[in-house]
Amino acid sequence: MILALMLVGLVALVFINVPIAIALAVIATLAILITQGDHMLVNVALVMYRGAQSFPLLAIPMFILAGAIMNSSGISRRLIAFASALVGFIRGGLAMVNITTSMFFAEISGSAVADVAAIGPILIPAMEKKGYPRAFAAAVTSSSASLAIIIPPSIPMILYGVMSGSSIVQLFVAGIVPGLIGGFGLMGVSYWLARRLGWPVEEVFQTKRVWRTFKEAFWAFTIPIIILGSIFGGLVTATEGAGMAVVAALFIGGVIYRELDLRFLYKACVDGAVQTAVVMLLVAASALLGIYLTEAQVPQRLARAILELTDNQYAVLAILNVFFLIIGLFLHSAAAIILVVPVVMPLINTVGIDPVHFGLIVTLNLAIGQQTPPVASVLIAACSVAKADIWEVSKVNVYFVAVLLLVLVLVTYVPPVPMALVDYFYQ
Repeated sequence: MILALMLVGLVALVFINVPIAIALAVIATLAILITQGDHMLVNVALVMYRGAQSFPLLAIPMFILAGAIMNSSGISRRLIAFASALVGFIRGGLAMVNITTSMFFAEISGSAVADVAAIGPILIPAMEKKGYPRAFAAAVTSSSASLAIIIPPSIPMILYGVMSGSSIVQLFVAGIVPGLIGGFGLMGVSYWLARRLGWPVEEVFQTKRVWRTFKEAFWAFTIPIIILGSIFGGLVTATEGAGMAVVAALFIGGVIYRELDLRFLYKACVDGAVQTAVVMLLVAASALLGIYLTEAQVPQRLARAILELTDNQYAVLAILNVFFLIIGLFLHSAAAIILVVPVVMPLINTVGIDPVHFGLIVTLNLAIGQQTPPVASVLIAACSVAKADIWEVSKVNVYFVAVLLLVLVLVTYVPPVPMALVDYFYQ
């Protein structure tokens, strides 16, 4: 009974625009007060404080800051120029440039919204000038940006690793192949639409231009090499790698390129601090809720209920896929991970599903959720940059969402797709 009341109360608070972190903390506190008495309230502040004290979570503001430095120092512009020289000769070339740049940017920022903020203001107007429909430009920008939470380093993967106790490094490795498949799939859809609608080839392929733009962007390419090489090589943790990314971005943007816009950087840092504060408050509130749910044995009861229906791994994954797809319609990725993952992990462990494999499934579900209204955080950001109607963009975006759904099915039911590299390096 108390759990049903908690759910109703949470939904009611969210519908009257109470921030979800506050709503979670209020509901958890009331549940503790009603079921355990007021003498337990002294633990509320301690539980929330300890919940937000996780060292791996420090990687989140670091990666956000690294992305902000890239945006304010000419690094993003050089990546776009190289991508244009590399794939701009293909029919629908600017769409290819958009996707390729997102894949490069994903290796540094780990944030889909940061990807849209960096690439959208440059490429969406450029695509419109070349005759691409505004809705298509916004759709391809939005969908390709969600590759940032699949390709390492990924902020949602960091959160999942903390919530589930999984290896963040192994999650990063598992995201490489699905991220590449997703990127090439989005390119295939763009090429098909370009041929179908008669969009032109942007430019002739020139080896000299590829070489020139590569040299100009060379130092930008060293950032993901520094981050991922150090992390995968076991030299640093994901958090320390994020700190190295900030130092590298500052050095390359400020010393080598000498284009660091301090006013823009200040604004980006403030925005990043706000994003980090939101996530950390969610983490603290979820720790409080998690304590209550654990004491009430809710995760164990959920596991028993599903196991009474089936103990087949793939059937369980199908149920959880549907559940996360629905959750993704209404919750931001951070909130969904923090709220749901601790509840379902006992079930995952009981049926013998690898937590790293499940982490990729969760991440892909939430990448799709970023594209599906009503919440659709990344889609809304792209529509805001493009000044486009969200429903018009969604009509085009269904083709790209279909690609992400196919990757989800592949990752779910063909485990070697995400796990082959993990098994090779860590088994």
